[in-house]
Amino acid sequence: MNIENAVNNLKNRGFDVSYFETKEEARDYLSEKLKCRAIGFGGSVTLKQMGLFEALSKDNAVWNHWVQEPLEARKKAAEADIYITSANGVAETGEIINIDGAGNRVSSTLYGKKEVYFVVGVNKFADDFDKALWRARNIAAPKNAQRLAVNTPCAKNGDKCYDCSSPGRICMGLTVLWGKMIGVGRTEIVIVNESLGY
Repeated sequence: MNIENAVNNLKNRGFDVSYFETKEEARDYLSEKLKCRAIGFGGSVTLKQMGLFEALSKDNAVWNHWVQEPLEARKKAAEADIYITSANGVAETGEIINIDGAGNRVSSTLYGKKEVYFVVGVNKFADDFDKALWRARNIAAPKNAQRLAVNTPCAKNGDKCYDCSSPGRICMGLTVLWGKMIGVGRTEIVIVNESLGY
């Protein structure tokens, strides 16, 4: 995987792109850029590892259902002008892939926001669309299922997606961004040269 090609392909698809060597640099960049705003968070191990909620909460109203009361936080996050999340897979060819259970995370990346930020470690990148999709389904999804301790084959075995019909299934929807959505003011991919999240 060539990160320079990925950056160029993402830009050619209409995304803004920034690149940082460390999660601290990326966190400081977003903290400086976003002040006095209402910001919604999508559930993300990447953002948690960065300490981004704590950093942005100093100067903003930030809504994160992992930290605050889930129903209210999801509602407030959906209403916020700014949305920050990560991705389950990003292709060198420029596609961004996410799998979601409730839909709050993916829906807020698709329409109505003034700004959307995807913060992604280099571990999330794959050579092409098929490999990025494979990564989202067979690496990110099982690890998230294990994190949530759901009763699914992928959580038990931790090896791949079984496309199960388990009641605890968390993979209910798949989104692919082939380019910046028309209904979003600005979409930036914040790349961090570290392994972050799943």
